[in-house]
Amino acid sequence: MRSPRLAALELRRFGRGRLPRAALVALLVLPLLYGALYLWSFWDPYGRLDRIPVALVNDDKGASADGQKITAGADIVDGLRDSRTFDWHRVSAAEARRGVENGTYYLSLTMPADFSSRIASSAGDSPETGALQVRTNDANNYIVGQISRTVFNEVRSAASAKASRSFLDRIFISFADIHGQTVKAAEGADTLTGGIGKAEKGSKDLADGLKDAQSGSGKLVKGIKKLDTGSGTLKDGSRQVADGTRTLADQVDGVYGKVGPYLADNEKTIGDTARLVADSARTVRGNLDVLVKAAPVAAKSAHTAAATLDEVYRARCSAGLLDDPVCPDLKKARDAADDVAAVADDLDTLIADQHGDLKTLDADLGVLQKQAEALADRAPHLSEDVADAVKKIDKLNDGAARVAAGAARLHSGLGTALTGATGLDSGLGKLRTGADDLSGGMYKLVDGSGRLAGGLHDGAAQIPDYGKQDRDRRTGVMADPVQLASRDLHKAPNYGTGFAPYFIPLSLWVGAMVAYMLIQPLNRRALAAGSAAWRIALAGWLPVVAIGVLQTAALMAVLHWAIGLEMVHAAGTVGFLFLVAACFAAIVQWLNARFGAAGRILVLALLMLQLTSAGGTYPVQTSPGFFNAIHPFLPMSYIVEALRRLITGGGQGPVWQACAVLTAFTAGALALTALSARRRQVWTLDRLHPELTL
Repeated sequence: MRSPRLAALELRRFGRGRLPRAALVALLVLPLLYGALYLWSFWDPYGRLDRIPVALVNDDKGASADGQKITAGADIVDGLRDSRTFDWHRVSAAEARRGVENGTYYLSLTMPADFSSRIASSAGDSPETGALQVRTNDANNYIVGQISRTVFNEVRSAASAKASRSFLDRIFISFADIHGQTVKAAEGADTLTGGIGKAEKGSKDLADGLKDAQSGSGKLVKGIKKLDTGSGTLKDGSRQVADGTRTLADQVDGVYGKVGPYLADNEKTIGDTARLVADSARTVRGNLDVLVKAAPVAAKSAHTAAATLDEVYRARCSAGLLDDPVCPDLKKARDAADDVAAVADDLDTLIADQHGDLKTLDADLGVLQKQAEALADRAPHLSEDVADAVKKIDKLNDGAARVAAGAARLHSGLGTALTGATGLDSGLGKLRTGADDLSGGMYKLVDGSGRLAGGLHDGAAQIPDYGKQDRDRRTGVMADPVQLASRDLHKAPNYGTGFAPYFIPLSLWVGAMVAYMLIQPLNRRALAAGSAAWRIALAGWLPVVAIGVLQTAALMAVLHWAIGLEMVHAAGTVGFLFLVAACFAAIVQWLNARFGAAGRILVLALLMLQLTSAGGTYPVQTSPGFFNAIHPFLPMSYIVEALRRLITGGGQGPVWQACAVLTAFTAGALALTALSARRRQVWTLDRLHPELTL
């Protein structure tokens, strides 16, 4: 039986019931689901960026430069909202920070408070760079962060160009100002030429005046010498006074340190004692007169009493009555009376002898009484009075020290003044000589000022004076001197078109992989009949190729008419994909035929290797060395490159190369499948009892 008939019989099995027919439909639709859904989801993400919520914060407070108001932040906000690049939300800084953190916003753009002032600083002495602040959160979405960096670089460039225009415009205006000011300077130089003539006459008068000044400076030196001598004497005398007051203050402070606390603690006692002394002095003075009058009477009375006691004693005790018990007492009384009489005589004699001194004592007691009363009155304030006295002495000491220091400074200053006056006298001599030289130099200056005026007029003619139109044109060129002349050869119109060469072969490989889950890679009837190995290989390959063609037709129809995939070479793309389906079917068939159940795992592994090394997303050169090494040996590497040329255009060399590679892979895989078919016609113990079945 021929291979096409065997293939037709294999396909006819799927029409014998509902479930096989449903399986066939699913087999045809599966690549469509892979390719169409993937490309549909990735079709044009950049065209829908206006759906991405982004926080926009404008904290810029504005600034002024050269009398003009600068609102760089507000200008950028207006431009961004008009561009509809993202779904902008004007929020506060705190709300933006929270939103980026919790995923409400994918990112935030902030114009800081000093944004305008930094831009305006370009016209000042300390120019600063204005910084736009971008906050992203890769935990929300990594790709959005990458997209935002590209978008915000364009925003930054536009803002920089606008700021540069303002800065350069002020520079060109400054050229006009410099031109005007140079003209005024030239006119001023003309005026200067006339003024220098007057200055020459003034320099001669200056020389004459300096001659008189030098004479006066000589007299000044002599007078300062006399003052310096007198200040030396004053310095020595004031120092001696300061030393004396210092000694007095030290002694007073030492005594006060000991007495002061005692006075403060015993003011009441001192007052009471002084009051007692005054009262006692008053009492003593009142009794002095009584004492003078009573002393003679007391002496006389004492003698009378003594005589009386003596007579009594003799009368009673001398007549033989010694045994009388009263006699001893009478004898003692008589002796005591005699002693009192003697004391009274002594007192009377003493008072008589000291009569003049008692008057003096009375006067002294009067003075003591007054002083004690005065002390008693001042006793409550005694410590304050002493403290005030000590303070006055300390102030006297400080004043004396300042006088001495001032006298020293005066003496030193007069010495300096003497030196300065001497220098002045010498300097005036030199100045007089210089004034004479100045008078001669003024003649030369007149000629030089004339040349200056001429040079300024010539310079003013060379400084540009830009008008507004010319200034705008030059500012635009200098603010953005380099333009990017971009030319995109064979541009892919959207993201999906760019990824189509990667996802389409992926879906066809999956289609072939699933097809051989339903269709036997080697036809059992042909194996049992002992058909030729190459017939068996074709019989298992052709049904999947037919299914692959239908899968390709369905996939490309949906991609073109439903999703919008435009192909430069539509027929070539579809024809090439038929070859891709045939190649993939041959490779998957061989892996299943040669390795059996394990072949299905190898099919999946080979798919992973092709996807990671084909360069379908990023250039393969950006991948690790392993993927660069296997890249040339896998069919999908050539398929992706060829589909890019067929879909977006370009040279067809990679397409023909891919066709040759795919043909070689197809033929090689079919040959290996035939070899596997020949081996399968021989039954072995492993085939009867396989180690693994799926």
